[in-house]
Amino acid sequence: MASSLDHNQLPNIHAGATAAPPPTPSSQTNHLSTSAAADALSKLLHRLPPNLSLPTRRSPSVIPPPTISFSESPNPDLLNRLLSAASELGFFQLTDHKISSHLALSAESESAPLFNLPAEKKESLFPKNWPLGFKGDGDEESDGSGESLCFDSRNCLSDSPEISFHSLTDFVLEMESLGLKIVEFLFRAIGFENPIGEDRTGFRSLVWISEGCRSTEPAMAGGFYPYIIGLQYQSRNQKCSLLGDSGWVAAAAAADSVMVSIGDIAQVWSNGKLKKMRGRPVPMASSVANTSSTNSRTISLSLLITLPVDTQVSPLLLSTNENANEEQFDKKEREDDGDSGEGKEKAVFHSFNFEEYAWRVYHDRCFLLKDPLNRYRI
Repeated sequence: MASSLDHNQLPNIHAGATAAPPPTPSSQTNHLSTSAAADALSKLLHRLPPNLSLPTRRSPSVIPPPTISFSESPNPDLLNRLLSAASELGFFQLTDHKISSHLALSAESESAPLFNLPAEKKESLFPKNWPLGFKGDGDEESDGSGESLCFDSRNCLSDSPEISFHSLTDFVLEMESLGLKIVEFLFRAIGFENPIGEDRTGFRSLVWISEGCRSTEPAMAGGFYPYIIGLQYQSRNQKCSLLGDSGWVAAAAAADSVMVSIGDIAQVWSNGKLKKMRGRPVPMASSVANTSSTNSRTISLSLLITLPVDTQVSPLLLSTNENANEEQFDKKEREDDGDSGEGKEKAVFHSFNFEEYAWRVYHDRCFLLKDPLNRYRI
């Protein structure tokens, strides 16, 4: 941004070729006292537009996330609680799910040795292919919050002499199954059928294995990739930092719960009915300070339910008549048929290409300063 600013020179208000040069700084009298300078600066800052304020990164407010007991059957109470948490906060924690704590701890134990491997070995196991691969502290895409590994859940991890991935593979499958049910139940609560459908080609699951953040301040680890919902298993009581549209928050998550965050794609699909988080929850260092060793490593396992890169993202629109919950809107049919959408609610987002959007927000990190969906709002 700084390079694009014009640095204009002040005009010469002293006409004539014989004008004397300005006096040296040592010969000038300082007419502006320290107090007056502070007052002038204060007045200038107060004149700045309020929309230039940035999300607060220090001392985020601690919010207890809504706790929702999960059920395999979408009963009305569960649907109402999912919709309430997703529309009011954009995140919540699930309890009574089927993911066992033993499996989660085994998956973490299998993941930890990955960070002890040489960089060349990490890159061979997790080759860089945006946004996948190994990201170290020295990478351009790293923000110093620790190393991270990202891979597509459909690319089966092969055991090697150094490490076994048996528990990690089973854990990822359990997390993916839970995530797909949450998407189905959440959009059923809004009034739609499952927007992903039963076809596995309609979604993509990305897994992030990250070191615990070494900072007590909120951080964004491993970059930001657009998603529908994100899931992070909480193997211990800890605080996690999340970045929402109103700034940073810290959520105190309970052990053995699954922290669920609503992503930007879900907000577009819901036509703005759901709140979103930017990026994944990141454990805060202060919440894991009571470990037995100051050098102990905290591993976090996250899964994002996202979209194939060739997807066109459009809002799903409810009917405005009394049978809104019975009439479903197929965005592809509307685009193909040129339907004007009469009888439907008004869209608040333009349609956009997922790959172009994902590439932009992942690489230029604009999401830290402003809502990356602003350019698509109607």
